[in-house]
Formats: sequence, C-alpha cells, structure tokens
Amino acid sequence: MERPAAPRDPAETRLTITSPEQMRELGRDLAKLLRAGDLVMLSGELGAGKTTLTRGLGEGLGVRGAVTSPTFVIARVHPSLGDGPPLVHVDAYRLAGGLDEMEDLDLDVSLPDSVIVVEWGEGKVEELTEERLQVVIHRAVGDTTDEVRHVTLTGVGERWTDAGLDVLGV
Repeated sequence: MERPAAPRDPAETRLTITSPEQMRELGRDLAKLLRAGDLVMLSGELGAGKTTLTRGLGEGLGVRGAVTSPTFVIARVHPSLGDGPPLVHVDAYRLAGGLDEMEDLDLDVSLPDSVIVVEWGEGKVEELTEERLQVVIHRAVGDTTDEVRHVTLTGVGERWTDAGLDVLGV
C-alpha cells in the first residue's frame, strides 16, 4: 500500500491498494480502530472491493461466519467469537427508500452494540449517526484487469478526529 506524505485532513487518509489481499489487510488493520457504535459506509463501483474489505474487517474483529455479499438478504449479522462487537454487514444496493426502508432493518437498535458496515449506503444511512467513517474505493472501469484501487477514508464527527486513520497502510 502506498500513502501520500501528508493527508489533507487528520480525519482523511488516502491509500493505493494493488491487490485483493492488500484490501483484506486494510480491513484487518481498520478493524483494530473500530469499536461498538461505529458506522462504516462503503462506496465504490461494482467490483471495487467493498466486500473484500469487509471480509478483512470480519477477520480483524474476530467474528463468526464467512463474510460474503449480503446483496440478496440485505443484511447479515456476524456475532463475535470473543468479547468484541458483532459485525452487521448491510448491502443497501437494492434499497431505494432511503432511511425509511433502512428503518425496517432496525440498524439504529443494533448500532450502539455493533460495528455496522453498509455498502451502497450514501443517501440512505447518514441519519443513523452524526459520526461515521466513509470509505470510497475507486477503480479503473471498463475492460481492464487492473487490480489498483484508490481508497479514501474520511472520518465524520468527533469520534474520528484522533482515531488513528493516518496509521493505516504505513
């Protein structure tokens, strides 16, 4: 993973990822910074690596069950195998109703005790909390086998001011 010399903002970190294994490693490293009550929003094109990153998060959090895309079930809960928080993995791609439709998932009830990761959550889950981590994954589109991903992690709210995002990828 490559990092620029100095991020523009202490709550923002930019990384270059060159393989799926590095994306999983980023997830494992990021898991060390997460705690119950954290909301992580993942954005990026199809195939960008959102679920791969979440697999790494699951490994780092030590949760039960294989982390796979919850596209057709909308949400999966992965209980902790230890004393850490469970991982709630949501794929909001097929949800068009914004927070109203998301309310049916009771994420606001799960949030205080869990780490919630929402793929495709922009415009749908921001109202759950004023503090969240937004992860945007950019990849080349079109007919390409390029594995390079540019990842921007932006912490929103006081929780992320000194959370240590700047140590990721070092």
